[in-house]
Amino acid sequence: MKWRQRDGMADPGARRARVVLLACMIVAATGLSSRAETLRAVFDEGATSRKWTLAELGPGLPRDWSPYNFLVMEMKASSPQWFELRIHSGGAVRGMRLLPFEGALVRAAVPLGRFRDQATAGHDLASVGNKPRAMFGTTWAWNQGPLDDVTAIEVTMNQPVGRPSLEIRSVRLAKGDPGDALLDSKPLVDEFGQWISADWPGKARSLDDLKAAWSKEAAAFVGGTRAGCVCGGEASTKAHATGFFRVEQVDGRWWFVDPDGHLFFSLGVDVVTPFIATRTEGRAGVFAQAPAAEPTAGGRRGLRGGASFFTQNLARRFGDQWPAKWVEMTCSRMTAWGLNTVGSWSDPRLWATPRVPYTVILGGWGIETGVMGLPDVYDSDWTRKVDDTARQCSLRKNDPYLLGYFIGNEPAWPGRETVVAALVLKGKDTAMRRELTKFLADGDTPSRRKEFILKSFDRMLAVVNAAVRKHDPNHLNLGIRFGGSPHEDVIRAARVFDVFSLNIYAVAPDQRRLDTIAQLTGRPILIGEYHIGTPGRGMAAGLVQARDQAERGVAYRYYVEHAAAHPSLVGTHWFQWVDEPSTGRFDGENYNIGLVDVTDRPYPDLVDALKATHRDLFDVHAGRRKPTDQKAKAR
Repeated sequence: MKWRQRDGMADPGARRARVVLLACMIVAATGLSSRAETLRAVFDEGATSRKWTLAELGPGLPRDWSPYNFLVMEMKASSPQWFELRIHSGGAVRGMRLLPFEGALVRAAVPLGRFRDQATAGHDLASVGNKPRAMFGTTWAWNQGPLDDVTAIEVTMNQPVGRPSLEIRSVRLAKGDPGDALLDSKPLVDEFGQWISADWPGKARSLDDLKAAWSKEAAAFVGGTRAGCVCGGEASTKAHATGFFRVEQVDGRWWFVDPDGHLFFSLGVDVVTPFIATRTEGRAGVFAQAPAAEPTAGGRRGLRGGASFFTQNLARRFGDQWPAKWVEMTCSRMTAWGLNTVGSWSDPRLWATPRVPYTVILGGWGIETGVMGLPDVYDSDWTRKVDDTARQCSLRKNDPYLLGYFIGNEPAWPGRETVVAALVLKGKDTAMRRELTKFLADGDTPSRRKEFILKSFDRMLAVVNAAVRKHDPNHLNLGIRFGGSPHEDVIRAARVFDVFSLNIYAVAPDQRRLDTIAQLTGRPILIGEYHIGTPGRGMAAGLVQARDQAERGVAYRYYVEHAAAHPSLVGTHWFQWVDEPSTGRFDGENYNIGLVDVTDRPYPDLVDALKATHRDLFDVHAGRRKPTDQKAKAR
């Protein structure tokens, strides 16, 4: 706005009036809130939520948030435990989960679009639901809709541990992204990747501390598990040997059978990798000393503007030859802890180690460029691209240690078939859009739109499965690692796999749900992901929480034994090997879910639970021993 001086506007009173008017206009445009005191929420058993009206948040906040794109708060959380931010508008409650930085005063610009519109960009559940920010992470939003009649905001925390608190010192609205910022003057993460303001038993204070712990670890490899054959099966059992893994039902219970003909229950770990990056760009002042973006040796999964503290600590531990020594150490740990499978997203160097069976997750079917993970199966060139991708399987077709292939991971479209159909129709001119338009010419109803998407999924499975089998006829098709709760029609379509795979995040798998899957598919079931975390060390607990590290061990045993007790279950794969970075991985997740921490030291309570669980698990799955009834405390 350009101001022009007119008669009478030069006197001091007029100038003051003009300044007041301009200030009011700025407040109205930005929704600026200038508070005299800090808003504070304390979460405990008696109060797990706190709600503030617009008047309590501060002057100047309008009810209609439609013109604005960001809710900007100066906030400080005493704990890394995730909380839900809820916006009350027009009688509805819209929510999103936030992952805060522990003990740090930050400016957090929360995208309001996540509350308004259902997320559809991405090919799997994580890429659709998780969106990173510089100073916090965001995960799945729910009940999206208009923000044109906002009356209050609310913060709520599920199962708070240790009376965590949240302080909000200012609240305003913004149309453009003002960016996030660290408002404290001290760094949050030390040179080893540890959260500075948090403390815990065994926290490394120096490199000498780490060297002492690393040199002592060899004692952990003594004893641990039942004797097994070289492929990991139960040596006392015998079934038909084919030289490759297969599945068989014995006395009403499903098993893997290893290449030597021994019954095998797959106890795996996902993301067994020496490189787990966090973003460094746009995070001024966060790191006391950020690691180099490039590891000193070996392969890595890249992340633009990111670096891996874990990799740097491995280089500190093992020197220039750290990649080979890390592989050796990892295999030794797995053997000592009773783990017998390298799961999805793991380092390929472990596949070449002839001591641990492994799985491979395949991609390249057009899933990444499709709509919410469903490729354009009607494209004239799609079948050829699938065959070209499946050729990679021929390189491993004679490897006896390959347990099998996953052909996909947590597609985001199941249960949202009508949403996918609408996106196809609104999108670019593609073969799928033309086929859908033709199909709907005979009737456009939600049920027919769903029918078309499921028909497309059937086509995808037929073509992909045939291509994989063509290039590798020897190994199992472990299917798609479904996430969430796929409907029965999706489960039925997956009968074409050798194994039905599902990621189940819960205290324990629901036995009735497993019964239903077994009845619908007639196939054995593999749990591709699960974990139990705990808030602390700058990290959130993850999707399932235990109160502390000791309770994580209790929770592990309860989950795995109750899973193994089901006659159709043939394996459980923990997610993941090492903790996610405290400042978040590529999509903002910062979960304390590793078997080892960022300094490459195991969690003793959890490792002890692994050993005890795996020692007797064969008897649990065989039905000779009941699973434990001891549940972990979550808070």
